[in-house]
Amino acid sequence: MNQAFLRETEAFLHEQIPLTRAMAVRVASWDGDELHLTAPLEPNHNHLGTAFGGSLSALATLAGYSLVWLLLGHRDAHIVIRGSSMRYRRPVRGELHAICRRPDQADWAAFSAQFARTGKAALSLQVSIIEDSVVCVEFAGDFVAFA
Repeated sequence: MNQAFLRETEAFLHEQIPLTRAMAVRVASWDGDELHLTAPLEPNHNHLGTAFGGSLSALATLAGYSLVWLLLGHRDAHIVIRGSSMRYRRPVRGELHAICRRPDQADWAAFSAQFARTGKAALSLQVSIIEDSVVCVEFAGDFVAFA
């Protein structure tokens, strides 16, 4: 994906969700199948010098939100999170990396059809926060889009 598109997405996040600026969130890559967000440890650490759980939760939520925003392509839609769960498997000691994979074709087709028909649709997404190729945090979230 071209850098201008990634910067446009990042600017949208920083404008619409001010917390992303404070966390220094960056849209690292989007290849059409996998979205990768990053944030430095410095503004996101806890008293132990590892990533703060709230920052990890926020970054995972933002990755899911951003994936829906990118795939939906409906810039006036409102996207919210309805529910989520987190599993913190190990501490993150460096830069935060959140990866959200595109839902399977059937789930996305159902979401798209429902959104087109009613102006509202829900989608479940998985996000992994990784460090050195190891999954440190697992996130599952249900996102809802409204026209």
